[in-house]
Amino acid sequence: MKKIFVNEIKENEPVESIFLVKHKSMLSTKTGSPYLSLLLTDHTGEIPGRVWEQAEHLAKLFEKDDFIKVISHAVSYQNSLQLTITHIALCPLSEITLSDFLPQAKNDREQTFLKLTTITEEIHNPYLKRLVDLFLADEDFVMLFKLSPAGKELHHVYLGGLLEHTLSVATLILEIRTHYPDLNLDLLLTGGILHDIGKIHELTYTRSFDYTDSGRLLGHITLGIEMINEKLQAIPDFPPELATELKHLIISHHGAYQFGSPKRPKLLEALILYYLDDLDAKVNTIQSFIQREKEPHSKCAGYHPLLERYLFKSLDLKDPHHTYSTHQEEHHD
Repeated sequence: MKKIFVNEIKENEPVESIFLVKHKSMLSTKTGSPYLSLLLTDHTGEIPGRVWEQAEHLAKLFEKDDFIKVISHAVSYQNSLQLTITHIALCPLSEITLSDFLPQAKNDREQTFLKLTTITEEIHNPYLKRLVDLFLADEDFVMLFKLSPAGKELHHVYLGGLLEHTLSVATLILEIRTHYPDLNLDLLLTGGILHDIGKIHELTYTRSFDYTDSGRLLGHITLGIEMINEKLQAIPDFPPELATELKHLIISHHGAYQFGSPKRPKLLEALILYYLDDLDAKVNTIQSFIQREKEPHSKCAGYHPLLERYLFKSLDLKDPHHTYSTHQEEHHD
């Protein structure tokens, strides 16, 4: 069966395809009849689904985060498409291509990784360079590092997102080195490359983006420190004070206690890492949100629940004749 993607679905057409179940709930109509409400997704988007007939029976066949084959018809409801589903079958994992269902980084992951390894040549301290090289020579680590997202729902939420975010932070560090020439560039660059490595164990992405048990119980900062400690055992002469400073960059890179850092930045390099990490995360969050805007000619991109504000697009100065619709600009922050 040829996969029909969400962005290919058109009104009044039959849809027979495989989707990932993002949400599932049994509800009742006004007359008390049960129906099944679903949110189905793939890497191109998501679409609601409704099962009106045999809802209770079909609901027993699958759970949230399962892949299901559906036979359905696309209809318009309140100006949005949804699927009226008549048949559901659980889909074996052997039939699944993960990249069909989870979003991916736009850039080639191998090329992104190559760029990051090139940047590591800017680390001249032999101990820090050795530590980074141990990670990049670890095939199991590299495999997960290339594949992992950087977050569950806020920033770089796609396969390869962690690698992309890490390269971006490392690149930003190199961009500011001439502006702040007194920085310990080796320490800052090593911290930038390793600050989020714990996310390869914090996040799961085999079906949907979520947290692992260790991710929920420990978090990526603690997991990252454990990973660094393990590698440091292979470098017995690594200076203890340097190890302490590097770990401080890792544990303080969220900047404040309420954001998950057990310590606030107390080194200049730690403070810079926090701001660059936060900058890259926020920029990606806003860019991704704007790119999903369904009304491209509206200046207002909508309300972002996690940032708790309405986001707007700046005027495109390359097109001075372009005008935005202002019907959504009555919203207030």
